[in-house]
Amino acid sequence: MTKKEAQKRIEKLRKLIHHHRYLYHVLDRQGISEEALDSLKKEIFDLEQKFPEFITSDSPTQRVGGKPLEKFKKVRHFQPMLSFNDAFSEEDMEDWLERISKLLAPEERKKIDFFCELKIDGLAIELTYEKGVLKTGSTRGDGIIGEDVTQNLKTIEAIPLRPREEEDLAEDLKKIDLDKLPATIIARGEIFIPKKEFERLNKEQDKKGLAKYANPRNVAAGSIRQLDPKVTSKRRLDSYAYDLITPARLASQGEAGGDFGQETHQEEHEILKTLGFKTNPHNKYCKNLAEVFDFHKFWQEKRERLPYEIDGVVVIVDSNKIFEKLGVVGKAPRGAIAFKFALKQATTIVEDIKVQVGRTGALTPVAQLKPVQVGGVTISRATLHNEDEIKRLGVKIGDTVIVGRAGDVIPDIIKVLPELRTGKERNFRMPEKCPVCGTKLIKPEDEVVWRCLNPKCFAKQRRYFHHFVSKGAFNAIGLGPKIIDKLIEEGLVSDPADIFQLEEGDIIPLERFAEKSAQNLIESIRSRKKINLARFIYALGIRNVGEETALDLAEFFGSLEKIKKASLEDLQGIRDIGPIVAKSIYDWFQQKRNIELLDKLRKFGVEIESLKIKAKSLKLKGLTFVLTGSLETMTRDEAKERIRRLGGEISESVSKETDYVIVGKEPGSKFNIAKKFEVKTIEEREFLNILH
Repeated sequence: MTKKEAQKRIEKLRKLIHHHRYLYHVLDRQGISEEALDSLKKEIFDLEQKFPEFITSDSPTQRVGGKPLEKFKKVRHFQPMLSFNDAFSEEDMEDWLERISKLLAPEERKKIDFFCELKIDGLAIELTYEKGVLKTGSTRGDGIIGEDVTQNLKTIEAIPLRPREEEDLAEDLKKIDLDKLPATIIARGEIFIPKKEFERLNKEQDKKGLAKYANPRNVAAGSIRQLDPKVTSKRRLDSYAYDLITPARLASQGEAGGDFGQETHQEEHEILKTLGFKTNPHNKYCKNLAEVFDFHKFWQEKRERLPYEIDGVVVIVDSNKIFEKLGVVGKAPRGAIAFKFALKQATTIVEDIKVQVGRTGALTPVAQLKPVQVGGVTISRATLHNEDEIKRLGVKIGDTVIVGRAGDVIPDIIKVLPELRTGKERNFRMPEKCPVCGTKLIKPEDEVVWRCLNPKCFAKQRRYFHHFVSKGAFNAIGLGPKIIDKLIEEGLVSDPADIFQLEEGDIIPLERFAEKSAQNLIESIRSRKKINLARFIYALGIRNVGEETALDLAEFFGSLEKIKKASLEDLQGIRDIGPIVAKSIYDWFQQKRNIELLDKLRKFGVEIESLKIKAKSLKLKGLTFVLTGSLETMTRDEAKERIRRLGGEISESVSKETDYVIVGKEPGSKFNIAKKFEVKTIEEREFLNILH
């Protein structure tokens, strides 16, 4: 991406995020899901990291929330209420730790540990206590100025109207000097609605014939912003405190008084609890990132057991001294980050739209996506179902879209974001002919799908895929016929090259696949990207070209480029290749579709290695061998290679010119043909003696 393109992209992202943040934070409306918005925010953050010259003061990364509603009195916060940058993977977290470590002295880096808090899906608040009494309760607002919602917050039982008395504190906190208790205490926390209460409210809405609430966060925000506190009190909201600000942290504000002597964030939670605030019992100290990852994984898997919604873990550098030294970048503290759970929705780019032919001949448009993580796995494709769905969504090639994955199903494109278009996007048109066999397509009057009525079309396609990944070709272990059929049927692959662009998230929705088995299959496929020239030629499925002919071509030409350029006469000049086989090879390399497949395979990372078979001696020179049945001490491929290394030749068929037929267990028809032609047959033990 050029600087100019990055600048335009950042400007469009900034405008779009501002719009949706205004809907969400100010008007309590939701234009797109929080997960999709998080994905947009992550994209602009990453771009600004690469191109810091385009960071502006009004960037979403430099602010916290929208403007406060006019219906409440405005309250200025003693210190800005900051938000957190997001991380979505362990790699993101490691990058964060590396960034902040560079700002610290070597001895400080060794002292970095963490305190982890469950990130509750609620509304941030600030509570100000003057001389032991709750004076003001306010919302975050824009981070500098919030709304005074004190009366509404007083209706929540979890919020103390006054901290515990001084006499009670003496036993719990030995560090406190009772003569120097802070005159001002500020606690920050989260307001949320429990799942059961959210369900109860929605049942009431349903009985009244009203629309159901979209999510718990919106209910909590709407409840706190009620002008009548009686309405708020009926919502049974809850709250956890997570931050404590005392005069030592308010020195710049001119506040007087003492401090509690807290040195870590963990201690602040203990102090809050001692003062009478409700704190989350699941929050945990972690001495390193490995423990953070374990904590995150545990709650991602067990989140359903909680009585409230969470969307991740807030990870904070535990040492207050180090945290303060790291400072703030924009409106986010460097010493803390929101380690979000895997998104069920995310934004990405439609790089292309391909048409896949299914088992019944139905054509399905499939979006080829810039790989993105959704639901904890990477996906690179999303179904568009049919032509009508493309028109309904208004999707174009090059569009930024929201993709979603609900459970174990093939991902869908949920929404197009036309605001991010650059003018380079292209419309998609359904082809007039089948992309597999060239048959003219039809669209029955009572259907929404186009179909190829050639009965042999799909069968040919399946057989080609099966051959491509077979043992003598790419040998993709685990990618059997049933899986290939399902991949084709679901529209995930249209030609063999597509196999090498599959991601885990594309595989998991298929029947019988768990996350681990999907990961194993993808690793197996990627491990086969390097292939020798002979195997590659055989994999192409050229008519009349078997393993031995492929080997002859590889040894004679040495590279795929030379084979592509070979004339019919060149091919006929190779020993054992007659006119019919030569024409098959020549014709295959003249077809545009086949050349495009070769280019696509190279683009997706397939590397063709030259064949390296050097004869140790010429012991078997002039001798031709045929193998039949299975061997005990080696595979047939290994046996063939050892024969070639000694100067011998391999044939796939028995003729009078054959010198030896090597007979293993359960030999085939070649054994009987050898007897007929009176060709000498040898067993494995005798074959080994010849090799030595």
